[in-house]
Amino acid sequence: MQPVKTICSAIAAFSCIALISINVSAAEMGTKSKAKIYSESEFLQSFSGKSRKVVSERLGMPEKKEQSVKPSSADAVLTQQGQQADKSKPVNIEMWYYKNIVKYDPKKTYKITELTFVNDRCMNIAFFNNK
Repeated sequence: MQPVKTICSAIAAFSCIALISINVSAAEMGTKSKAKIYSESEFLQSFSGKSRKVVSERLGMPEKKEQSVKPSSADAVLTQQGQQADKSKPVNIEMWYYKNIVKYDPKKTYKITELTFVNDRCMNIAFFNNK
């Protein structure tokens, strides 16, 4: 009976070690798939004018999205200034926010990177530390 207990104990110990190894390997793989850190100029060259699809393929989905809303009094202000609002083509403006993906110093990254899409094209990129 003693050899059977020893064999069962050895199998149980081996199983625990295998499970721990699998969990450690999975955790290490998670850190390796971390997003690339870009320099300012590299980021601007890589994403200026690109579509939402291209940006999401390279950076993944953003931490946060915001949709721009036209103020209700915008047409009245334009009319007062003698301008006419162009109503022929609707404009869709959306901002995407990413955290810590652009460096400004060898050891420091901007806290927030904002990409503004106008009708599916990245038309503005801004870097923030105070937002």
